[in-house]
Amino acid sequence: MVKHSHGSTISSISILCQEQSNFHPSGIFYGDNPLTHSFSILMFHLILITTITRIFRFLLKPFKQPIIISQILGGVIVGPSFLGRSKWYHRHVKPEAAQFLMNNLGIMGFMFFVFVYGVKMDPSLLKKSGKMHVSIALTSITIPTLLVYIVALSLRKQMDKELSAISSIGVIAGYLGITAFPVLYHVLKELNLLNSDVGRFALSTALIGDSIGMGSILAFEAERQGQTRTENAFWFMLSAIALATLLLCCVRPAMIWINNKTPEGQPVDQSFIVAILLGIFVMGFITDMFGIAIVNGPLWLGLAVPDGPGLGATLVHRSKTFMNEFLMPFSFILVGQYVDFFALGGSEWKSLKPLFFMVLTGYLAKFFVTWMVAMYWRMPFRDGLTFSLIMSLRGQVELILFVHLMDKKVINVPGFTLLVLMTMVLTATFTPLVSIIYDPTRPYILNQRRNIQHNPQGVELRIILCIFDTENTNGLLHLLDVTNPTSTTSISVSCLRLIQLAGRATPLFIDHAKQEVPPIYQWTHTINVLGSFQHIRREFMKIQFFTAVAPKQSMFQNICELALEQEASLIILPFMNRGFYDHGTRRTANSQVLNHAPCSIAILVDKGNLHITTVGNSTQQPRNRFAVLFLGGADAREALVYADRMVASEDVSLTVIRFLSYNNVGDNEREKKLDDGIVTWFWVKNEMNSRVVYREVVVRNGEETIGAIQDMNDGDYDLLIVGRKHGINPAILTGLSEWSESDELGLIGDYVSSRDFDGSASVLVVQQQVLRG
Repeated sequence: MVKHSHGSTISSISILCQEQSNFHPSGIFYGDNPLTHSFSILMFHLILITTITRIFRFLLKPFKQPIIISQILGGVIVGPSFLGRSKWYHRHVKPEAAQFLMNNLGIMGFMFFVFVYGVKMDPSLLKKSGKMHVSIALTSITIPTLLVYIVALSLRKQMDKELSAISSIGVIAGYLGITAFPVLYHVLKELNLLNSDVGRFALSTALIGDSIGMGSILAFEAERQGQTRTENAFWFMLSAIALATLLLCCVRPAMIWINNKTPEGQPVDQSFIVAILLGIFVMGFITDMFGIAIVNGPLWLGLAVPDGPGLGATLVHRSKTFMNEFLMPFSFILVGQYVDFFALGGSEWKSLKPLFFMVLTGYLAKFFVTWMVAMYWRMPFRDGLTFSLIMSLRGQVELILFVHLMDKKVINVPGFTLLVLMTMVLTATFTPLVSIIYDPTRPYILNQRRNIQHNPQGVELRIILCIFDTENTNGLLHLLDVTNPTSTTSISVSCLRLIQLAGRATPLFIDHAKQEVPPIYQWTHTINVLGSFQHIRREFMKIQFFTAVAPKQSMFQNICELALEQEASLIILPFMNRGFYDHGTRRTANSQVLNHAPCSIAILVDKGNLHITTVGNSTQQPRNRFAVLFLGGADAREALVYADRMVASEDVSLTVIRFLSYNNVGDNEREKKLDDGIVTWFWVKNEMNSRVVYREVVVRNGEETIGAIQDMNDGDYDLLIVGRKHGINPAILTGLSEWSESDELGLIGDYVSSRDFDGSASVLVVQQQVLRG
C-alpha cells in the first residue's frame, strides 16, 4: 500500500508485484508450463471462451435465447465466479499474466462494436421521425428516468459516496430510461423481425433514444471533469464540440468522396479501408486523451461513414468476423472478470438495496410506460405488448456502460455483478416472450379469395412484379406482355425492386410516387424500360414503382405486405436458386413467399428465349407456343385460368395436356370434380379456337408421367405452365420425390426446369392462394 498526495488530497494505492515470465514458453519438453506465459494464456482463453459460448448457444437456442446471453455466461464462467475461483485452475493456469492484454483487447472489441453500429445507423432517419415516434421515445425515456431519480434520491443516504453523486445517479437513471439501437438491432436480427412492422418502429424509436443517450453520457463526463475544477468541464465540452465539428466538416465529406469515387459494383480501395480502420484507434486515443469515454470516438467515426452499399457495407464486411470472433470474446472476458457472485453474496443488502431498487423501478417503468403510450397511440394490443418488450431489452451497450462505471469507480464489484445479473434475467425473459407473442406473418392470413381464378370478370388484375436483379428483366417483361392487358382484361402492376440490406441497420421501403429514392438504391434504366412498356399498352396497364431494402431472410415480408396493401391477386417472382440459411435450414425468398403469401404466386424460370412482342408492330412475329401440363389440383386450375387469359391474344397458341391416373387410382373425388369443372369450362370457351389444342394422357406412376412429358417435348415450346403441387394425385408422381432439387418449383416444375429435360422452354410454376383464415 502506497500513499499518494495530489494537492491537498491524499489517497492510498494498492500495488501488486508479480514475476514477469517470458512472453512465449520454452516448450513442454523442457518442463515449461505454457499456461504461465501471457501469449499462450491469451490464446487459451480465446479458445476456452469461444468453446463455452458455443456450447451455451447450442443448449439455449431452442429456448429462443439471444446470443448475448451465451456470451455473458461464457465470460462469467472464465471469471472469478467459476474457473477463477478454482485453486486447481490457478495452480496450472496463471490468468493474471495475460489479464492486462485481455482487458485491452476487450476494450478494443467494444470500440469495433460501436464503430460498426455507428456505420449501420442512419442519422437522417431522425428527420423523418413522426409525432408518434417522438412522443413514444420521449415519454418512455422521461418518465422512467424521473421515477428512478426519485427512488435514488429517497435512498441516497444509503449509497456509497461515488454512487450518491448527482452525476452518477443521473447516468444510471438515464441508462434505465434509454434503449440502445445496437442492442435492438442484434436481437431483432436474431428473431428475424428487423423488417416487421414492430421491428422497424422499435428501431426508429430507439434511434431517438440513442441521440439523447449520447448527450447524457457527455453531460455525465463533463460533470465528473468539473468536480476537480470548474474550468475542466468547460475544456471538456469544448474539446468534444471541436472533435464533432472536425468529423462533420472534414471527415464526413472525405467519406462521401471515397464512396462516390468507387465505381458501382467495384470494391473500395484497400488503402481507404485500412486508413478508416486505423482511424478507430486514432479516435479512441483522442477521446481517451480528452477524458471522453473511449467508445465515443469510434462511434462518432462510424456515424461519419455513409451507410448502405459501397464504403459502409465494405467496412462492416471487413470488420465483422474479426470483431465477432476474435475481439468480442475478450470483451466478455473483461465483463466476466468483474462479475463475482461470491462478492455479491458477501455484500450487505443495505449497500446493494439502492442500486437494486433503482434498476427494478427503471425496468418496470420502462416496460409499462412504453406499453401505455403505445396503447394511447392506438397500437394493436399484441403489437403494443411486443413493442414494449422489445424496448425493454438490454445488451452490449449496457455492458460497455457498466465497465465504464467500474472504471470511474461509480460502482464496485458487487454492484457490477448485480447490474449484469439483472440485465441477463431481463433479456433472457423478454426475448423468448417476443418470439411467442408476435408473429409478423399474422396479417397475411386471409379467408378472402385473391387469385386469378376468382378475379371478377372486367375487374383489373392486380399484380406484384418482384425484381431481384435488374440485369435480367426481359423474361418478366415478356410475361407481363403475354398476360394480355386489354380494355376488358386490364392489369395494374406494382413493380417492387428488392435490394439486400448491407452496410446499414434499418430496412427501407420506398414508394417512388411519394418519396425520393437515395442515389445508391436507384434503378433508373429498368424503370425507363417498364415506363416505355406501359406507354405502349397505354390505358390497359398501370405501373407503380417501389423499392425495398431488407435482409434476405425477411424480404418476403415486403412482398406480402405490398400484396396486402394493393389487394393483389398474383405475385410474379423470378426463380433465384441463391438461398440463405435460417436456423440451420436452407431457404430462399421465394420459398418464404410461397409459405405466407396472401394471394397466388407465379415463379418464372427464364431460359432466355423469351422476347417482348409489342402492340402495333408491323413485322410478322412468330407465334408464341405455350403448353399447360395439367396434373390436377388447385395449382393446376390456377395455371389453366392464367393460360386462358394468355391465349386470348392472337399471338399465342396453347396446348393443354391433362394427366389422368390409370383406373382413377389415388384420385381425390372432390379435387377431381373441381378439375373436371375447370377443364370443361376452358374447353367450352376455346372449342372453336384453332390456336388451342387439348388432349389427355393416362399414366400409372411418375416414370410414365415423365415419359409422357418427354414425348410431347418437340423443343419448339416457348413456355411451359405447370401447377406447383397442391391437390396433385400422388399416384402419378410415384418415385419422383428423390430426384427433386427445388421444392419451390414442385416435382414437375423442377424437372422441366432442369438440365435433364431436353428443351429450351421457359417454365412458369403457379401456386393458387392458400386460404389460411
